[in-house]
Amino acid sequence: MTFSKICIYGAGAIGGWIGARLTQRPGVTLSVVARGETLQQLQTHGLQLHSGDQTQHAKVQASAQPAALGVQDLVIIAVKAPSLLDVSKQIQPLIGPNTIVMTAMNGVPWWFLQGFGGVYANTPLKSVDPHGEIATAIPAQHVIGCVVHASCSLRAPGQVQHHFGNGLVIGEPAGGSSARVQALHQFLRDAGFDATLSERIQKDVWYKLWGNMTINPISALTGATSDKILNDPNLLGFVSAVMLEAKAIGAAMGIAIDQQPEDRHAVTRKLGAFKTSMLQDVQAKRAVELDALVGAVQELGQIIKVPTPFTDALMGLARLQAQELGLYPR
Repeated sequence: MTFSKICIYGAGAIGGWIGARLTQRPGVTLSVVARGETLQQLQTHGLQLHSGDQTQHAKVQASAQPAALGVQDLVIIAVKAPSLLDVSKQIQPLIGPNTIVMTAMNGVPWWFLQGFGGVYANTPLKSVDPHGEIATAIPAQHVIGCVVHASCSLRAPGQVQHHFGNGLVIGEPAGGSSARVQALHQFLRDAGFDATLSERIQKDVWYKLWGNMTINPISALTGATSDKILNDPNLLGFVSAVMLEAKAIGAAMGIAIDQQPEDRHAVTRKLGAFKTSMLQDVQAKRAVELDALVGAVQELGQIIKVPTPFTDALMGLARLQAQELGLYPR
C-alpha cells in the first residue's frame, strides 16, 4: 500500500505539523482543505513548520472545496470535535474504495464502539454523532484511529510552532494488526514520527482522555492554568473523583488504566503552568469540545451502567457556562 496522495482536513497546529513532516517523504503530494486566512496563506506561501531553530517550508495544494483535490490515499482529519459534522458533509470527494481516514483528534471519537466493546459493540454514541451522520459519511472500513502525543501551536494561519513531543499511536477500531495499518505505521516511522501500532487503540484514546477530560473544562470554567487547578485541594479532589469514574468505565469495557489519579497528576505537574486548549477556545470565543471530552464519558457510563455523578456535575457546569457564552448549542 502506498501513500502518495495525502490530504489534511484541518490545517491547525496538529494537522499542520503532521502534514509538513509528511511532505519530507519522497513522492508525497500534500493537499489541504482550508478556508479563510489559512487558505490564502497556504495558497500564497505554503505551510511553514517551526521547530527549534529550524523552519521548514512545505508546498501544498490548498482548496476550500474537497472535490477540487480528488480521491486520496490517506486523509488525516485534524479538526476539533465541534467541526466534525461539517467535515463529514464535505469529505466524500476525498474518499475512494481504498482510502484510509486517520482521525487525529482529542476525546472519544464516533467510531469508539465500532467493532469494540463486547455486548456494547457497534452502539452509536449520540453525544458525538447524534443522528449517525458522521458514521454514514465516513464508513468504519475506512477509519484508522490516531492518538497524538505532541504539543504544537499556531504562530499565524499556516504557520505552525512545534514545541515538544513526536508521538503518534495508530490502530484499527476493531483491533488487531491489519496489513493496511502495518503499512501506515511503517510510513509514519519512515517520515520520522515516533509511531506506535496499537492492537487496541481505544485503550490509548481512553488513557489520553483520562488526563484532559478534567483539566480542560475546569480551566475553561475558572480561567486558571493547570498548576493552579492541581494546587487547589478542593479542586484536586474533584478532578480525582471524575477520573475514578472514567477509570471504572474503562475497566468495565476491558481497557483498564493501571494507574491512580495521583500518578497522572504528577505527569501533568511536570508540564508546568499551561493554558489548556479548551481555555484557549473560550478566550477566543470558539466552540468547545465538551461532548467528545466529557459528554461521551457520561454516555458510556449510562450505556455500561457505571454511575457518574461527578462527571455529570462537571458536564452540567461546563455546558451551562459554554451556553451562556454562546459556545455550545442550547
